[in-house]
Amino acid sequence: MNSIDRSDPVILGRILADHRELFGQLSAVRTAFTQTARPMPTDVAAIQGSLGSLREYLRIHFEQEEEGGFMEESIARMPRLATAVQLILKQHPALLAEIDALIATLTPEICTPAVWAQAGSMFEQFSAQMLDHERSENTVVQDGYNEDLGLTD
Repeated sequence: MNSIDRSDPVILGRILADHRELFGQLSAVRTAFTQTARPMPTDVAAIQGSLGSLREYLRIHFEQEEEGGFMEESIARMPRLATAVQLILKQHPALLAEIDALIATLTPEICTPAVWAQAGSMFEQFSAQMLDHERSENTVVQDGYNEDLGLTD
């Protein structure tokens, strides 16, 4: 059994893997928006699929956080982190609503270059908020586990 004074490499490895996956998905969507100025219906359908996959990934990621796991253990190790964790968890519904609104703006049959550009801007805003959210999580985990994961730089 692990001591509370030692970090669990399985949990920390999972956190790193989750964040790499999220960053990869965000990068793939960003690339798709920037590679096309005049979207064809297939471009729009492809990015809708990527955004849908990202949204599902986030839903599952958020559920896991809300059900306990590393955030809960961070609080157990350092109770002063409870307020920060609650603020992080309260952001989940708004982040999901924002990606839902982005997905809703895209319709393959009527996606003009202006709509595409607007959706790309919406995505950049969402991505920045998502990365800020993840940085906050990383800070809590690093503080809770007293472990520098190199995630907040």
